[in-house]
Amino acid sequence: MIEFRGVYKKYGNGTEALRDVNIHIDDGEFVFIVGESGAGKSTFLKLIMHEETATAGEVIVNNFRFSKLKRRDIPYLRRTMGIVFQDFRLINTMTVYENVAFAMRVTGATRREIRRRVPYILQLVGLQNHARHYPPELSGGEQQRVGLARALVNNPALIIADEPTGNVDPERARDIVELLTEINRRGATVLMVTHEHSLVRQFSQRTITIKDGTVVSDTQNETPPDGMSPLQPAKQPVMLGGDQL
Repeated sequence: MIEFRGVYKKYGNGTEALRDVNIHIDDGEFVFIVGESGAGKSTFLKLIMHEETATAGEVIVNNFRFSKLKRRDIPYLRRTMGIVFQDFRLINTMTVYENVAFAMRVTGATRREIRRRVPYILQLVGLQNHARHYPPELSGGEQQRVGLARALVNNPALIIADEPTGNVDPERARDIVELLTEINRRGATVLMVTHEHSLVRQFSQRTITIKDGTVVSDTQNETPPDGMSPLQPAKQPVMLGGDQL
């Protein structure tokens, strides 16, 4: 669960990045956060990840109330999240398997847990045949899937995807959103930040729009006109099989 209650964020240079933001996202939702460059999307994410702190208001994420959060508890908060970055942030000297396994090792997972978990996650994202490849040997879409596998491997309650389709072509972009949709169906909350409105329109998910630091629309609060149904995905979601995440 993510909740912003009257949140403001003002930086030291005087920039007011967020103003009176009130948002409630339930466990298990899939939500697009959209807005132009400079709208406040990055600050919104940084507050959720506790990379920045609110100037005023309350932020609650996965039952952690940030106004009462102690420094020693921040790593436990972040372990409830999986982050997918636009620029992938893979280690080029490690194989696909090693990149994903590394995310488990830093949390103290045993070798047995890693050997069991990593192949399953690679199969989930369709990379089971690339485990021994290195990131430079992969396409942009495949590298993004490695990033997604790394975010998923510790079974987080919340997946944050920060512009995950920015470096891939439109077809691969749809594939990534469809994969995130499938992950959401398996129980994870998914928060995807994007500026690609054309992509968002292809999926019937809740969409929150931020402009000049304020929430200007939230489709959860909008009722479609009579006779109109929500948009459906452009093609059938990927069915990857496997057990629960």
